[in-house]
Parts: sequence; C-alpha cells; structure tokens
Amino acid sequence: MKKYLLIGIGITGLFYSCATNPITGKKELNFVSNSELFPSSFQQYGTFLKENKVITGTPEAKQVEVVGLKIKTAAEKYAIYLGNPDYLKGYQWEYKLVDGKDVNAWCMPGGKIVVYSGILPITKDEAGLATVMGHEVSHALANHGAQRMSASQLQELGAVGVAVATGNQSTEKQQMWQQYYGLGSQVGVMLPFSRSHESEADKIGLTLMAIAGYNPDEAILFWQRMAAQSGGAAPSEFLSTHPSDATRMANLKALIPEARATAAKVNATYK
Repeated sequence: MKKYLLIGIGITGLFYSCATNPITGKKELNFVSNSELFPSSFQQYGTFLKENKVITGTPEAKQVEVVGLKIKTAAEKYAIYLGNPDYLKGYQWEYKLVDGKDVNAWCMPGGKIVVYSGILPITKDEAGLATVMGHEVSHALANHGAQRMSASQLQELGAVGVAVATGNQSTEKQQMWQQYYGLGSQVGVMLPFSRSHESEADKIGLTLMAIAGYNPDEAILFWQRMAAQSGGAAPSEFLSTHPSDATRMANLKALIPEARATAAKVNATYK
C-alpha cells in the first residue's frame, strides 16, 4: 500500500507542478521545456528535409508558404490578444511542401511545418490548406508533443510501480498485471489523452484560420472530403488516437460561432 501511495503522490505532485498553457488556458502535463525541445526539433526537421524531396517553385509550394505565413501571423496575433506576446519567442517558422503520397501534414515544436503533396487533392484550395495547417500549428502552440512525451514518462513510471508492487508474486502473475496495466493505461488514459489533443487542436486551428481571414465553415467541407477519402475505413473511436469524422465535424460546427467571434475581436485590435 505504501508503494502505491508514494507513486500516487509523486504523479500528483508532478501534475500540479505543471504550468498553465497560455493558449489553451489549461494546466499542461509537460516536463520538457522549449529550450530542451526546440534544438532537437530543428535538427530533426533539417535531417528530414535532406532525406526527402522538397517541392519548390510551383504554385502548390507557393500556396503552402502563403497559407503558412498567414497562420503564423494569426498565431502571433492570438498570443498577443491573450496577453502573452512573448509566448512564441524561439519559434523559427518554416513551411515546406514535400513530395509524398501521405495524406498528412505536421508541425514540429518551434513552428517547423511539412505538408505532403498527397493531401493537396483533398485540401483543394487555400481554405482547405488553412484548415490543415491551422490544426497542425495548434498542436505545437498547445505543446502537445511535449505533453505526449511527458505522459509516456508517467506511463513508464506506472509500469515500474506495477513491477514493484507485484515483485513478490510469480513471474506469470507479474506478466499478467503488466499486460492489464499496459492495456488499461493505453485504452483508458493514453488514447483519450490523444483524442483530447486532436479536439483541442481543432478548436484552436479553427480560430487561427478565422483570424487569418479564412471562412471557418470551410473546415467542415475539408473534413467531409477527408471522410469520403477514407471510405469509412477508420478504426473505432474508442481504440483510435483521433476522434471519429462524425464527432470531429459535429464539434467543429458547434465551435464555428466562437471562432468567428474571437477572430473578430483579435482582428479589431489591429485596425
């Protein structure tokens, strides 16, 4: 019992020592500072670009740069509006179109963005691309990468706790308890944690695209195209890192009025 208590106290103490993220307004599970994370992120981004074909000089590549700059400016405006003008200090924004069939895009901590050419038939236009890039940038603004790293550290700590607590049992029972813990922590904690990040990035991204001058209604159209492209092949939401397409679009529809209202307030301060 004492072993469990000590582990619980340690985890609780770590959680409540975390700072509040100025973009989300929530306490974040984050043990990794930007000063630690950004250099590694920038190095990995540089390596990725060297190992993959970056598309330049095309209308599509220009579109990625144009939309990326608008989303970056929107993020800076939003940070100032929220009273945290220095929050994006240390960001080194970069937007690259990479040749690849992946229907995907990502933003590394510190503002390093990649859009795969495979997603362009679904984004179709600037508004669709702004939906994607706004979402990916929001993951970085909300420190989701660092939070996932921190959550994984706690998950590993929990596994150590299980090993300590069951150390006097047979090998078979120890393995059984580790399997129970692994499945329970993954399905009951890690996957919901990831889905909450996706929903949070959707909300922030919707606001960013609206601040950038794009119609947030276009986000629904983009996700409708994504849903059509997947053909309903996505796994059950319960076992997925992402919300279902239906959940995501319902949430976005409910958030559009708030995104528009916030964007109007933010942009009013810059007139």
